[in-house]
Parts: sequence; C-alpha cells; structure tokens
Amino acid sequence: MAATKVADYLLHRLREWGVEQVFGYPGDGINGILAAWSRAGDQPRFVQARHEEMAAFEAVGYAKFTGRLGVCAATSGPGAIHLLNGLYDAKLDHVPVVAIVGQTNRTAMGGSYQQEVDLLSLYKDVASDFVQVVNVPEQLPNVLDRAIRVAIAEGAPTALIIPADVQELDYSPPQHAFKMVPSSLGIDWPEVRADDRAIRRAADVLNAGEKVAILAGQGARGAAAELIEVADLLGAGVAKALLGKDVLSDEHPFVTGSIGLLGTRPSYEMMMGCDTLLMVGSSFPYTQFMPELDQARGVQIDNNARQIGMRYPFEVNLVGDAAATLRALIPLLERKTDRSWRDSLESKVERWWETVRMEARVEADPINPMLLFHELSERLPNDAIVTADSGSAANWYARNLRFRGDMRGSLSGTLATMGCGVPYAIGAKIGNPDRPVIAMVGDGAMQMNGLAELLTIKHYWEDWLDPRLVVAVLHNNDLNQVTWEMRAMSGSPKFPQSQTLPELDYAAFAASLGLQAISVNKPEEIGPAWDRAFAADRPTVLDVRCDPDMPPIPPHATFEQAKATAEALIGGDEDRWGVIKKGVRTKMQEFLPHRDQS
Repeated sequence: MAATKVADYLLHRLREWGVEQVFGYPGDGINGILAAWSRAGDQPRFVQARHEEMAAFEAVGYAKFTGRLGVCAATSGPGAIHLLNGLYDAKLDHVPVVAIVGQTNRTAMGGSYQQEVDLLSLYKDVASDFVQVVNVPEQLPNVLDRAIRVAIAEGAPTALIIPADVQELDYSPPQHAFKMVPSSLGIDWPEVRADDRAIRRAADVLNAGEKVAILAGQGARGAAAELIEVADLLGAGVAKALLGKDVLSDEHPFVTGSIGLLGTRPSYEMMMGCDTLLMVGSSFPYTQFMPELDQARGVQIDNNARQIGMRYPFEVNLVGDAAATLRALIPLLERKTDRSWRDSLESKVERWWETVRMEARVEADPINPMLLFHELSERLPNDAIVTADSGSAANWYARNLRFRGDMRGSLSGTLATMGCGVPYAIGAKIGNPDRPVIAMVGDGAMQMNGLAELLTIKHYWEDWLDPRLVVAVLHNNDLNQVTWEMRAMSGSPKFPQSQTLPELDYAAFAASLGLQAISVNKPEEIGPAWDRAFAADRPTVLDVRCDPDMPPIPPHATFEQAKATAEALIGGDEDRWGVIKKGVRTKMQEFLPHRDQS
C-alpha cells in the first residue's frame, strides 16, 4: 500500500470496510485528510453539503435508506459542533453513523487556542457508545474499527477525533508488543432469537387472546412475510409506529396504519379494544395510545435488550431478531376460528381510507394540503423513497400516504427536528441513484436550510441514473404545526410575530438553479404537477400554495377536542366560521356515524 500518512490510512481503512460515500464540509482542522482524499482520487467519495448539520442529516438519510453505515466528516471547533443535531437524530432513531472530526494540534491543546473545543466532553452524550481521540498513528486502526463495529452493533452514532498534526504523521501500524492494540476488519452477525421456553410462553399468551393487536416498528423491517403470517393466524390487525410506516404494505386490509399523535382512527380503536398486544421492533413512546395498563396481556419482541419491556407491562419480553423470533413462534400459534375481530378491523380500515379520500376533497383556500398528499399517493412509483420534514407535513405523510410495493419512507421520528427532509432525500438519492425520491417539506423547514441544499441537488443530480428527486414545498407562510398546537393545546390564537414566515417564491429560486420548477396555485393543478415531476429529466421543486387553516387534528381526537380547537381559532370572531367549518366538517363526517348526532 502506497499510503504513508495517518490520513491516507484512514481513507484506506474506510475503503476496506466498504465505505463508498462520506458526507462532509471542509475546514483547516481536517486539511490533512482532505489532502489524502486528493491523493486517493476521491475514494471514498466526498459528498459536499452546504453545512455540517446537513452533512450529518445526509449521512443519516443514506444509512436509513441503504441499510449501510453512514459516515460524515467536519473540521474542528464549529464544524464538529454543527454536526451535533444530525448526530442526535441518528442517536434517537437508532441509525449507525460514524463522525470523523478534526481538532487543533496537540501542541496547542490547553492553550485556549483558535477553534479549541473539548470535543470529548462535547461528544460524550451524542456518541456515548463510542468516542475517542486518536493521539498516535498506531491507535488509528483499532479506534476506527471499533467506531464502525459499535455504530453498526448498537444502531448509534460514534465519533473519531483526529488532531490536525496527527493526520499528517507518518503512519505506522500497531506492533505485536505490550500496550499495542491490533485490530481486524469485518464482522459476521448472528441470527438471534429467544430460547424455546420463552417462545412457548409467548405463544400461550397470544393463543389465549381473542382480540389481538400487533404494533410493528422499524425493527420489524425485513420481517414482512412473518408479520403477515402471524397476523393471519391470530386474526390480528397491524398498526405501525411512525418509523415503521414502510415495514408492511398499506394494501393489506388488516394494516390499520400509523399510531399515535399522527396516527389513524382504526389504529386507535384497535388499541382501545384489544385484549392482547404483540409489539415487534418498536420503542413507541406514547403509552396513552396503547391499551389501558390493565386491559391487555402483552408480548414484546426487540433485538435491543435496552429497549425491552419499558413501554407497557408485557408478560413476556423476547430479545431477538424480529423475523427469526416470529418464525419460531409461528408453529406454536393456533389459528383463530372466530374472525369477527379481524373482520371488524378490516371494515374500519376500508372506511378509514374512504374518509381520507373525502378529507382530501374538502375545499380550502387555495389548496387543501391533504389533497397534495392524496394525489401523490395515487401516483407513487412502487420503488419510491419518501422523506418528510417535521411539522404539519409529517401529519399528512403519516396518515395520507398509502405505501405499497418496495416503497420506503422516513422522517426524524424521535428527535422530530426540522430541516431533515431535503438532506434525507439527498442521502437517499446518493445511496439509491436509480430510484425516485420525494421530499415533503414545509416552508418553515425550507427556509431553515432546505433552500441551501437545493444547491447540493444541483451539484450532484447529473450523476444519478434516475434524475427524479422531487421537493414539494407546503407554502402557507406559517409555522403551521406549532400554530395548531398552540390553538389545540393552549387555547391560544395564532401569534403572528413568531409564526408568520416571510414570503418567498420557491419556484423562482429553484428555476434559477436550473431545476424544474412548478408553481401550484389551484387544486386542479396538483395532479398534473405530480405527473410532470415524475416525467421530468431533472429534479423538480413544487411550490404548492396550501391553506394554513386546515387543521391537523388527530383523527382519534374527541369531538370536544375538535370543538375546542375550533373555538380557539374563532377567537370570538363569528366571521371566522367559514374557516372553522373546513377544519371541523370532515371531523363531523367521521364522528357522526359513531356518536349521538346531537
């Protein structure tokens, strides 16, 4: 190997691990590594974001949508600080990402030097599973290898801190000597499932139930066939946690959809009516959307023992891979002969999708945001990847998109940070250049950082086998999710000083970059706009004028909660009733068949 410097060996070792992309931003704290990149012919490829936070998000998106390790790099001081939000997103959503950051020279440490930050202390929470400083060349292989293994094993961010002077030292490997730590490449992962006695106890609980509900999360990805078979045997419905939206097709009539604050009514009613709960690969945190604590018997399956048994009083907690554990369960499960519970769930699911269709057709001024998502759902290619930003876009993503085929989708599920939608889409596209990618983004997130990342799209799109990356901007000049949270939870009218956004022509901005730009101002323009975007030979930005007064009221809210939201919006002004009826009318359609019409 021709590499002679520590930085050269760093890139060589990344290549040996199969790393093909590193998302980053340059700075003199990593000049030695950047010089090595030049000598290595840009292998692995350096993907330049517009900001270090975006580089971290892109690494997270890449990891989420490829199943591979994400890697990001940044300079010392401010660069390392900027990575933090994206790394916390990885930590909370259990995504394997390795951060490589620079540091000032060792000789300057402790001298209040320029860009000198105590990075070990700064990173000890976000990279709590593994963070280490490389002080000598012989240390590098072990530290890098452990960072990669721990990130993959734990589904967590890890970090290497490499001082600038160490990057340019001649590399020498660890020796067969005292206090040297040699290392090796690769790892073979076992298939883990619980022991037979525990599997038998779980089967006994599930067989005893008459109304079984299944909650599947992202840990059930890859176990679709097993989930379908278990649900069929148990006569169960399957709800999906937000990060598990793509683990099972919504075309199955027993799939009740998302659960929780952004969930569907069938999911809520299934949880409120079940007598047995099977949770697979999820750490869904909102206990109030699960059965009452004394209502149901429970079984949990999770491959992370740290997450097991902490959301509900489960009787049996099985640590193991979802697919392997479900396969072990299947021969022990007895098929339910009474299918009335399953039939009732399927009837509710059918009615739910009809309600979604009707809600999308409710008139708005000018465009009902649900219609934007409904028309997309009708047109999504079977191999599409969809990202959503935090905000009201996440509500419609969770409830209005009907996933099928090999579709994938994700958002910032636990950190719920704004600004991830566009960089997630870029990371997804870099990892899957042959698949169409769609980002559903509010104008607040777009102004926060999405506009800058359109430049990154411009920079790289011609390298993609499929050039279709569509960014749909929900343009309502309002930080809409918080506006509605204030109304519904605080009984407070909109505070325009904090909530109103400055006007911007997003289509004009996109057009100035040479991207396809489409302004959508009327409901009848939405379908044709999606058609043009999916037929385009380049990335597209849809600038969609949405009505900010369409409330993302949860479908499982009581009528009283919907009424309270309406009263907060009216604020004593009867002239606002025309606005209110748009938000309440579909809730009336949904509730009245089930309630006293008075």
